[in-house]
Amino acid sequence: MTNDNLQEMFPVVDEQGNIVGAATRGECHNGSRLLHPVVHLHVFNSRGELYLQKRPMWKEIQPGKWDTAVGGHVDLGESVEMALKREVREELGITDFTPECVTHYLYDSQRERELVFVHKTVYDGSITPSEETDGGRFWSIAEIKENLDKGIFTPNFESEAERIQLL
Repeated sequence: MTNDNLQEMFPVVDEQGNIVGAATRGECHNGSRLLHPVVHLHVFNSRGELYLQKRPMWKEIQPGKWDTAVGGHVDLGESVEMALKREVREELGITDFTPECVTHYLYDSQRERELVFVHKTVYDGSITPSEETDGGRFWSIAEIKENLDKGIFTPNFESEAERIQLL
């Protein structure tokens, strides 16, 4: 994989998550700011370290930065739960995990608007990063804290970590 499918169909939702339409990935990310749902999963190991993925350089948004272990769009016709399981399997090769719903919030940038459904889990099994990522690793909380505000992490990860008091 070397680019995102700009024709992939996403639901367009209101701020309560009700579907009000549909649009392509390209339309949602072209500055139209159509609100679309996404899922995030924070993966901790039993030592309290947090797994982060490195975004590949071909990604249209925040290439080369460290980000939430799993982040992906809800496809048209999918529930949040279905999208979470699919994205975790696709990005990390994990099929057996127990997600805990943390919160949901509106992420708003100049380029896009997302309704983010945040989950976390504790997982000590094998992780097999896919070509959708540029690999990943577990970070200690201290290591993450010392690298905040240095351009290493995506702004979305940093703001979410603060918002949900992840660190």
